[in-house]
Amino acid sequence: MRISHLLLAIAVVFVWGTNFVVIKWGLAEFPPFLLAALRFALSVFPWIFFIRRPAVGWVPLAKFGVLLGAGQFGLLFLAMRSDISPGLASLLMQSQVFFTIGAALLLKGERLRRLQIPATMLALAGIGLIAWHALGPDGGNSVTATGLVLCLLAAGCWAAANLVVRSVGRVDALAFMVWSSPFSLPPLIAMSLIFEGGPAVAQALTHASWGGWAVVLWQAVGNTLFGFGAWNWLLARYPAATVAPTALLVPVFGMSASAWVLGESLPGWKLAAAALVMAGLAMNLIASRSPVAAQV
Repeated sequence: MRISHLLLAIAVVFVWGTNFVVIKWGLAEFPPFLLAALRFALSVFPWIFFIRRPAVGWVPLAKFGVLLGAGQFGLLFLAMRSDISPGLASLLMQSQVFFTIGAALLLKGERLRRLQIPATMLALAGIGLIAWHALGPDGGNSVTATGLVLCLLAAGCWAAANLVVRSVGRVDALAFMVWSSPFSLPPLIAMSLIFEGGPAVAQALTHASWGGWAVVLWQAVGNTLFGFGAWNWLLARYPAATVAPTALLVPVFGMSASAWVLGESLPGWKLAAAALVMAGLAMNLIASRSPVAAQV
């Protein structure tokens, strides 16, 4: 990969990793479901008037929009409100890789590569370590059992959304994001009104600072349009195995930014959990590049 393109890939994962801190700032001014709804609203307008709809049916667009919007980000934002730190959230969301593999095994009949077995065990060990501390007295303010469950459910929704994308084949990722985002809005708006209440929504919308609206804009433009657009541009020019390894930096940037900006502590157990999960991710990446014969 050319140096300029490598720097672009690193910029994307830097944006995705540090965004967990930005989300925390947004949650200080907006309820979680409202923040998610605003993110996807600005991922639709005005871009949908300038970006052509991808050659995909309405049903896959609707499935992806609901899974990503109400599922992944709705649950993630709810967890990050008070039940998990941004650093740990950035790490746990990477479990979507293993949920995607498991779903593909069960639903698509795909076969498991040998190296993916120890890779999954390493990641599960890391998640188990986080769960141990979430259920114990020494988890501190980093994670609760509720936060752990919500984050894993969000990762599961992300995995299901991945399967929807795989079912439609090669498409323009940016156009797919823009045209699927409208389907995120009805469930997110409904959940916001039901669980957060009309008065709380009105209060947040009328009293949010410029900083709060900047967070919303960054969610749409920085993470969705720039992030997915640049990532798709790179994938169109290089093999996935060349681009994908940079995504391992997402939890590195996420945990580092949370520690530096928000003062999140990084005790030994948290670093050990990160090492286990990331080792599993790296091993799975190596397995994806191994020959087909290395399957079980």
